[in-house]
Amino acid sequence: MYIVHDEAQLIRDCQQENVEAQKYLYEQYAQKMMGVCYRYVNDYETARDLLHDGFIKVFRYIRSFQGEGSFEGWMRRVFVTTALEYLRRNDVMNEHADLSNLFDVKSEDESIMERLSADELREIIGSLPTGFRTVFNLYAVEGYSHKEIAAMLGITESTSRSQFARAKTLLRQKIRTLYG
Repeated sequence: MYIVHDEAQLIRDCQQENVEAQKYLYEQYAQKMMGVCYRYVNDYETARDLLHDGFIKVFRYIRSFQGEGSFEGWMRRVFVTTALEYLRRNDVMNEHADLSNLFDVKSEDESIMERLSADELREIIGSLPTGFRTVFNLYAVEGYSHKEIAAMLGITESTSRSQFARAKTLLRQKIRTLYG
């Protein structure tokens, strides 16, 4: 049984390929990282595959973690990158949404937002077209700038901004349709 004294020791043990430490690390972070994967692909089986691939990369590249910044943040970036690689490989970033039904939504009614649970919001975000969902997650959830998103996805900054704006508009429309 692996006993954890502190995160630094856990990381060192994983860097030395200690199987018990790796198992412990997986058990501690699998649920959070599954959430990261699922936000990008919105398919449970694909997210599980990405979780597996992400942990392989974590264990392969853990020696590159120098202790600068949070370890969880470093891991999150590995999983986001893994999900983005999957999206690029499968060319899902080029899927387009029918925007003809979008309408200009003014400010949201406070009572609608109060009735919306976190799970419902995650489900609505998950229903966005892949490109919108990806940019929305990278910008609003992960905190990347449009410049960083553009570089990561191979798009222009203006495309990133446009995708984000359209994602917000579509989210408002879906929320208003469901709860308005």
